[in-house]
Formats: sequence, C-alpha cells, structure tokens
Amino acid sequence: MTREKILETARLIKQPPAASSEEYGDKREGLAAEINRVMEGRADIETLIGPGNIEMMRDNHRNHARFMESVFFSYSPEVLVDTVLWVFRAYRSHGFHLSYWPAQLDTWVEILKRELTGPAFDDIYPFYRWMIINQPAFAGISDAMIETQNAPSHGGQAEK
Repeated sequence: MTREKILETARLIKQPPAASSEEYGDKREGLAAEINRVMEGRADIETLIGPGNIEMMRDNHRNHARFMESVFFSYSPEVLVDTVLWVFRAYRSHGFHLSYWPAQLDTWVEILKRELTGPAFDDIYPFYRWMIINQPAFAGISDAMIETQNAPSHGGQAEK
C-alpha cells in the first residue's frame, strides 16, 4: 500500500463532534497515565519496546493523547497519516518492535471503552480502528521510506 492509498482511507474518517473531542481532552491526562500503568505492567514490555525505553514509551503515550486530542478538534487526514508514519520510523529506530503498536492500540481501545461515555467512544473509536487495521501498511510504507533515505546516491555508489 502507498501513502496515497492509506490517505484515501483516512479521508473516510469523520471528525468527532465537539462534545466527544472535549470529553477526550478532559480525560486525556488520566487516559495517558492509565495506558502507561497497564503497559508497564506487561511481562513482555521490554520485548515490545526494547531495553531502557520505558520513559520513551511514557512520553509516546502522553504525546499520543495530546496529538489525538488535536486531531479530534481539527482533523487533517494528511497530518494524521504523516504523523503515524513518522512515529513508526522514529520509535522503531529507537528499538520499538512492530508488535508494540497492536499491543498499545488495543490497550488504548480497552481504556477508551472503559473511560469514555458510549457516544464519545463511538465517535473516537474509528480513528483507533483505522490505526489498528492499517498497521501493516504503516510498517511497509515506513520501511520503504527508511530504505529510500538509506539508499546510496550517484548510481549505487555510496558518497565519500
């Protein structure tokens, strides 16, 4: 899948109503704290994020919650796609494994289902469903972007 194709799917997601976005925003810090608590309690956490990356994971969850709040208030499919692709490249370069994202996103969904009202969850869940469904595409696209960045220039000759 290409960035353009995944962008087409992102354009199908509808911006949540203000009330749902506000509810998420009001609960954002508690949601991030709860996902950190749950993820840190996993026996396989080091396998998912690599050694010494707990603080980076915590920061990722806090940043994720802030970013998603901004997405809910002012949805831009391009910003969502490009940010998710950046996250895949950046965190994988620090030792996070592909298996981290399904574990993390499934945990977000469980927490959101428990902490948000039914209507707010129904409005916000499509974003998480989209991220969950498209994880293989994000991995493939980000891999291709990394390969392109690392490819030698000048007809296959590495620069000196």
